[in-house]
Amino acid sequence: MATDNGLVLIVDDEPLNVDLLEQELAAERYRTVAARSGEEALKRAAESHPDLILLDVMMGGIDGYETCRRLKAQEATRSIPVIFLTALSDTLEKVRGFRAGAVDYLTKPFETEELLARVGTHIALRREIEAHRQAKATINVLVEEIRADHASMIGESPAMRRLTQMIAQVAPTDSTVLIQGETGTGKELVARAIHDSSARRDRPLVKVNCAALPRELVESELFGHEKGAFTGALQQRRGRFELADGGTLFLDEIGEMPLEAQAKLLRVLQERELERVGGSRTLRIDVRVIAATNRDVQAQIDGGRFRSDLFYRLNVFPLAIPPLRERRDDIALLIDHFATRMARKLGRPAALPSRFVELAAGYAWPGNIRELENLVERALILSDGHARDAAEFFDSAPAVPVMPAAASAAPATLEEMERAHIVHTLDATRWRIEGDSGAAQLLGLNPSTLRGRMRKLGIRKPV
Repeated sequence: MATDNGLVLIVDDEPLNVDLLEQELAAERYRTVAARSGEEALKRAAESHPDLILLDVMMGGIDGYETCRRLKAQEATRSIPVIFLTALSDTLEKVRGFRAGAVDYLTKPFETEELLARVGTHIALRREIEAHRQAKATINVLVEEIRADHASMIGESPAMRRLTQMIAQVAPTDSTVLIQGETGTGKELVARAIHDSSARRDRPLVKVNCAALPRELVESELFGHEKGAFTGALQQRRGRFELADGGTLFLDEIGEMPLEAQAKLLRVLQERELERVGGSRTLRIDVRVIAATNRDVQAQIDGGRFRSDLFYRLNVFPLAIPPLRERRDDIALLIDHFATRMARKLGRPAALPSRFVELAAGYAWPGNIRELENLVERALILSDGHARDAAEFFDSAPAVPVMPAAASAAPATLEEMERAHIVHTLDATRWRIEGDSGAAQLLGLNPSTLRGRMRKLGIRKPV
């Protein structure tokens, strides 16, 4: 059975006019409802929610203009398009109709083709507008769900409380932030939390992974280029700074940026202006910069791989994200959060193997929160509702590098405590310093920095 084209409310105090309109609209598969006065039209519109209203101007009681104004004043009928039917051709009368809220008018006597064309056009336009509103509402809900899932700062440990407090303090400002933390600790989530709590929240957050940019294209990516600036530059391109104008630019892995690009970045941060590669026009920008690194920046500076002046420019407000092994009180909360979300994604119960949380508390987590999230997802997939031994997920896990809870002779000085902690970590990794799950990674240090501390503290590998 063919569907109808919509419901039209006809408002006219002349029965013959109503009958004629009903016949013409019915022939084109429109449903109709009629009202003989303005007062009746208000009632019918609220009850039937028509797709469009054909409204006569000259009627007894309240006229068409007042009827239209009242329709537009009510939330339930405000969005319904109104087409005036009038025998008046004076321009001022038509303007008066538009000011009352009508979208169109037809002058009597009208042609049937014109009537049907205008009715069809305005109903189709209203449906497009409604579809756009619904799509926008759906997108907003999805965005909020994504932010709730991915950008929540999960944790109640003292370290997380301090971090959350510092984010709340710096977010409302435009100050540059340097986030330091190991891989997988959530540096991007912190950047997102700062942006979302700032006055720039409705402007873009543009993310750049400096480690992933080809060395020869870093400047073009950051500052843009003009057509013909270099081979392959076939058209003008806006850089990430321009795309982030009015918002926030997140420079992840800033420690990997080439030295020559660091010099140009420093100038942009100082002057708040740039030129595209191959261009001569200076562009003013309004961008808040948040940078992040998992490197020991001081070691980078000492090694000549990072400019000290750029470091001081970026390090206006430093934020250090604690590794997961230093916030063990949060592990159970994180597991519950990830298990709930992953179970919804996988369509299965959020049931993890027994002792999973207990064993997780004793794991070193070299990959931090990212590793925890992946392990929870893997456990849910492999368990699939069946009982499994949680130990199989942690068989290859390095032991947690922490001091024994009850040492018979506690170190007396900070240096002795540091030495004992480093030795304990080296023992746990079989004296492997570099690489994944190496001592340097577990301690959150650059390998060269760890070797320097070992020399200073007189730590040598046992023969």
